[in-house]
Amino acid sequence: MKHNNLLITAAATAALAMMSAGALAQETITFGASAPKTGPLAGGSSVTHWPAIALWVNDVNARGGIDVGGTRMMVEVIEYDDATSNENAIRNIQRLATVDEVDFLIAPYGTGINLATAPIIAQYGYPHLAVTAVTDGVDTFAERWPNSFWTLGTSAETASSAADVLADLRDRGEIGNRVALVNVADAFGIELANAGKPALEAAGFEIVYEASYPPTTQDFAPIISAAAAVDPDAFVAFSYPGDTFGLTGQATIADLDVGAFYTGVATAFPGYLGANGAAAQGVLGIGGVNLNDPGMVDYIAHHEEVTGATPDYWANPVVYSTLQVMEQAITRVGSLDRAAVIEEIRDGTFDTVMGEWTFDGNIIRDYYTVGQWQDGKRLNWL
Repeated sequence: MKHNNLLITAAATAALAMMSAGALAQETITFGASAPKTGPLAGGSSVTHWPAIALWVNDVNARGGIDVGGTRMMVEVIEYDDATSNENAIRNIQRLATVDEVDFLIAPYGTGINLATAPIIAQYGYPHLAVTAVTDGVDTFAERWPNSFWTLGTSAETASSAADVLADLRDRGEIGNRVALVNVADAFGIELANAGKPALEAAGFEIVYEASYPPTTQDFAPIISAAAAVDPDAFVAFSYPGDTFGLTGQATIADLDVGAFYTGVATAFPGYLGANGAAAQGVLGIGGVNLNDPGMVDYIAHHEEVTGATPDYWANPVVYSTLQVMEQAITRVGSLDRAAVIEEIRDGTFDTVMGEWTFDGNIIRDYYTVGQWQDGKRLNWL
């Protein structure tokens, strides 16, 4: 009898342990994140992507987690490095969905990687809030993958805004009509160049130099030298972080004499000012935030306090905003039902550090496209 009682007690203890483990599991929401920690885009994701995620997790857990049907659930993130590879990103997301069985996914980093992974994210039924993707296909993609949401704009609008700013400078007599146009040869740069060239020509500019270069390019002296040889009035680069720094540094060394200098991703990074000093003054670049908004000023200060780094003045707060959207949608649904969360994101209105967001056909259509360094601050233009 004593032996049997011990068996019953052990069985009961095991059952209680299993119940406790189940209860503990339900008190945590797991998010999966795959993005570059190595490779050509690692520099950009280390400023824009990973710190915004870390800040959001800190903020959510500091206030006791996400309210899910009246239960506070803490957040944890399983992270993988895709090494700036579409193939790795696809494998990582498949692992997160099938092996780690995460509750939700955080969108990858970069236009090409978001497009490459969109089908598999849709296949597994996760909300896909694509932040760092600028593409003209957003309406088509939102229809093809109704779980996907797009927040950073289109290539055509981004390129036409750059052309508008240059046209304004020309009309004020600050630059002439001759433009050198270069781009990184991936989805992001190619789309922007394909949209930018006709936008510039429609605005009355003459393209006097064109070049496309691989994402792995490190020596930009030949490009800057060839551009300088045709005496342009403006230099436009639809570039990724490494080339943004490389092109700007080489232009400074070569003393490229242009009235307007525009570069792509990373122009909005605080490190851009640190690397280029006075040479950054007046430089135009993709994206921006409203530094006159007290909420944005508070966000930047909070980011610095928690992460020890200043966020970029473009996409970092957008990454944070998409996570706020996810959090608010989960709370409103009151469960981890991904289909219901997708529906709430599609139809709801959300309070974010970028302001009030409502998706129009799964797309945020209001955003800044051009910024400029003025007096040591990155200010939005359009």
